[in-house]
Amino acid sequence: MKKRKRAFVLSGGGARGALQVGALRALLEAGIQPDLLVGTSVGAINAVFLALHGFNAEGLDNLEASWRDAAKADLLPANTTWLTVRVLFNRLRTHPYNRMREFFIAQGISPALRFADLPGPPVVLVSADLNAYQPVYYGPHPEQSVLEGVTASTALPPWIHPLESGGHFLMDGGVVSNLPIEPAILHGATEIIALGLSNPAAIDVDAYGFAPFWAKLLTTVEERQIYMERIFAEARGVPLQLIDLRTNPPVPIWDFSHTEAMFADGYAQTRAALQNKAPKPTLWHRLRRLARQKAA
Repeated sequence: MKKRKRAFVLSGGGARGALQVGALRALLEAGIQPDLLVGTSVGAINAVFLALHGFNAEGLDNLEASWRDAAKADLLPANTTWLTVRVLFNRLRTHPYNRMREFFIAQGISPALRFADLPGPPVVLVSADLNAYQPVYYGPHPEQSVLEGVTASTALPPWIHPLESGGHFLMDGGVVSNLPIEPAILHGATEIIALGLSNPAAIDVDAYGFAPFWAKLLTTVEERQIYMERIFAEARGVPLQLIDLRTNPPVPIWDFSHTEAMFADGYAQTRAALQNKAPKPTLWHRLRRLARQKAA
């Protein structure tokens, strides 16, 4: 019989990643432990910090403290239009990549740290290679750099330039898998709890202009990705509990001023989701599982 491997899948979503911190505390209190952590973008940051500090009360306290530090650091400046212009004309005095990298190092992710050094659950981080048009996974190889992995997974213009490494041109993993259900399954997950941060209802469908157009385009791509990854989990017979974490009113990905409130909101939403029993595997899931067990 195949050994159970429960994955926590952590979505990208910028500042809204604070919701995941509260959600993770609710999962801990419920006695639900991960055997694998899979993250994209801010979900990659949360996953690495858990693997570094442990999925326990002290580890989550450390993660909350890091989020408070991030809120003070203004890591994602809000004036994206002006920032984009300055990036295009190479006028930035402080490279955003350097600022984020320095923050990671200050939080204990040193350049020497390798995935083999992480004491917590195994981690898979998702990035996108714009040269190969494919996802790139950090973590399966123990000697890979944790700092490079988390930087590649969070390289989201205009704040952070794509990372050039070994012929790869690496960008935020949300380009290929913002809720990395498929990567979790490909790396052995037999059941998944996914903490999503998408909030399509936040977009005004009647708004026009470049910014609303861009938001609608990205959200359309993201929602289609999520749909296809859920179908992939069903086809593989992997039970999936997706907890959609939302803010009301919506919080932009660069706004860290609501961090404390989002800790509480993520906790409350996950507690409520856990009170409803996770859906039981369908008959089709059970038959596929039996067939795989007989073949093993």
